[in-house]
Amino acid sequence: MRVLLVEDEPDLGKAIERTLKQEKYIVDWALDGNEAWEYLDSQWTQYTLAIFDWLLPGLSGLELLRRLRAKHSALPVLMLTAKDRMEDKVAGLDAGADDYLVKPFGMAELLARLRALQRRSPQIQPQQLQVGNLVLDCGNRTACHLDRHGKNQIISLTNKEFQLLEYFMKHPNQIVTTDQIRNQIWEASADTFSNVVAAQVRLLRRKLESVGCANLIETVHGVGYRMKN
Repeated sequence: MRVLLVEDEPDLGKAIERTLKQEKYIVDWALDGNEAWEYLDSQWTQYTLAIFDWLLPGLSGLELLRRLRAKHSALPVLMLTAKDRMEDKVAGLDAGADDYLVKPFGMAELLARLRALQRRSPQIQPQQLQVGNLVLDCGNRTACHLDRHGKNQIISLTNKEFQLLEYFMKHPNQIVTTDQIRNQIWEASADTFSNVVAAQVRLLRRKLESVGCANLIETVHGVGYRMKN
């Protein structure tokens, strides 16, 4: 799941980013409202959640919300702010925020609120995905293959392998391009080498083949990949 974090306080931003990455989120972190809008204006559909600070250099969190909702985006947004007056909360919710968290706060509460937003969001994806005999549990972050004897074989995956498999399984029988994959599972600021997607697909294929799922992901030459259902 990809999150846009907009927070101008370096220490708080680093703490949130670290916490989210520990929970396997992909995080793009913007330090001001103008930078955040560059992300949102071009690729808001790629995010699962967004976290906006209220007071930001450039565009405020409130203005970001208004612009986002003007694009008819239903992206769930959690607003962070030191403003705790009822009028401020109402202003934030009326501008389009889905939830409101007052500083200072604990990371456990932040994560709980994000989980609640995911459950309520119309964009939420099923917690369990299945393609053939391959089952992915997005909540528990586990992958397994049902063998011919009816037993589940757990597939040990790295974080990136899991994210890649999840993306493929959400788009069965569809061609996904290399750029789509790179944009979906690597942070926008990541310094990736040119064949990083091909290398990651190769590693994932080996894991799948080890449990009898050979030829599940096919290469569409010159375009990208497709997972066969």
